Order: sequence, then C-alpha cells, then structure tokens
Amino acid sequence: MRKWECIVCGFVYDEEQGLPEEGTEPGTPWDEIPDDWCCPECGVGKEDFEMIGIG
Repeated sequence: MRKWECIVCGFVYDEEQGLPEEGTEPGTPWDEIPDDWCCPECGVGKEDFEMIGIG
C-alpha cells in the first residue's frame, strides 16, 4: 500500500488506513479517491499530493 503526502501542510493519506471518519474504507487506493477530494487539513486538491512511500 502507498502513502501520499500533502505538499502544502504535510497531511499523509495512507491507503492501508483510509479515512474512515470521512467514509473512505481502509485499503482504498489513491486512484479511487474522487478527483474533487480535498485535503482534510488544509483544503488543497489531490494534485498537491505526492507519493512518499510504498509499504
């Protein structure tokens, strides 16, 4: 599973953990996150995230 980091605020989306509090189940790949999704910390879009790791 991969991890994606917001280049603006440093929030990390971990595919293994998902974001259950937002309705994103654990194990949800980054490619399945909607294109209009925004960072829950600072509000920027997916285009401002970079892959930081493969676990």
